[in-house]
Amino acid sequence: QVQVEESGGGLVQAGGSLRLSCAASGRIFSSYAMGWFRQAPGKERECVAALRWSGSSTYYADSVKGRFTISRDNAKNTVYLQMNSLNPEDTAVYYCAVSILPRLLVASSTYDYWGQGTQVTVSS
Repeated sequence: QVQVEESGGGLVQAGGSLRLSCAASGRIFSSYAMGWFRQAPGKERECVAALRWSGSSTYYADSVKGRFTISRDNAKNTVYLQMNSLNPEDTAVYYCAVSILPRLLVASSTYDYWGQGTQVTVSS
């Protein structure tokens, strides 16, 4: 069993930055993947960034490339999402999730464990 907990959301002005953290506990294997998803009101949940606990492969949605950076600290079982140049379209609930599949996937259905989410609001 794996537990994940997000932190770091909040209110920020357009152009600002936030860093989200995702602490994972339980049995984490290097083959697992971690993903950051977001869901805005009336929209489907989308993967904005993902990586695996081992290796260097990462995924970014086109909408966040060049602005968001996903990273991990294996010693702390923590994954981060650094978000820069935020704009109002980034406003959403952000979720961290763990996939036990040994591949870097982006569909929410391929992720097994989810956090409760953290609200990110970007004002114009």
